[in-house]
Amino acid sequence: MATITKKELIDQISERTGTKRVVVKKIIQQFLDDVIDELSRDNRLEFRDFGVFETKHRAARVAQNPKTLERVQVPPKRTVKFKVGRLMKQKLQEVDLREAAELEKKLSSENQGQ
Repeated sequence: MATITKKELIDQISERTGTKRVVVKKIIQQFLDDVIDELSRDNRLEFRDFGVFETKHRAARVAQNPKTLERVQVPPKRTVKFKVGRLMKQKLQEVDLREAAELEKKLSSENQGQ
């Protein structure tokens, strides 16, 4: 699995659209800043077919340090939950099916060689 950085994504978009890298970088950064701002206001962000971002509140609790077995107070916090959209789910399943077929083909050719 490869890791794609924001810079690499900006370069890809710039190449595909023929837009200057600086312009794409500003747009992407503004988009990310706006996503953060909306989530910090507890707003739900829904991008049809892509997915939904929403905040989740976790209550304060008492946890236990596994090494020392000491009880520790964990404060309440907010986290971000992402639910995959329809098109992304389909694309991921297509990749899974394609990889499974390739693996099956490889295994069957190895077994025939024995």
